[in-house]
Amino acid sequence: MPTTATHTHITATGSATTESSENYLETILMLSKKLPVVRSVDIANELDFKKSSVSVAMKNLRQAGHITVTQAGFIYLTDSGRQIAEMIYERHQILSSCLMKLGVDEQTATSDACKIEHAISPESFEAIKEYLKKVNL
Repeated sequence: MPTTATHTHITATGSATTESSENYLETILMLSKKLPVVRSVDIANELDFKKSSVSVAMKNLRQAGHITVTQAGFIYLTDSGRQIAEMIYERHQILSSCLMKLGVDEQTATSDACKIEHAISPESFEAIKEYLKKVNL
């Protein structure tokens, strides 16, 4: 899923984020759905990254106002962080599902969705969603 690319994107929320930041936010969202609390070590384990790399990213996300970190090291998405994470997660789910329904194997569909989810414009993604509704995919 995640890559370490540093391309800057303007999200549907109007904020500038990097693909890497979007991946971290998406990972925090996914982990928060299955763990009682999310810590840097959880993110490092999930992404198979060094804890030091995750710590730098968390500092950047905190400074950007996308996460808060408690004294105990628990990481929570702010409203802006959650909005970005949910946007990326929705794109990932819809794109990977669509590709699989078109006959692409799950691993390739998931990998391709991870690349597309960061590059696609809000306008194009909405058009795809509307089309999929019309054709019942």
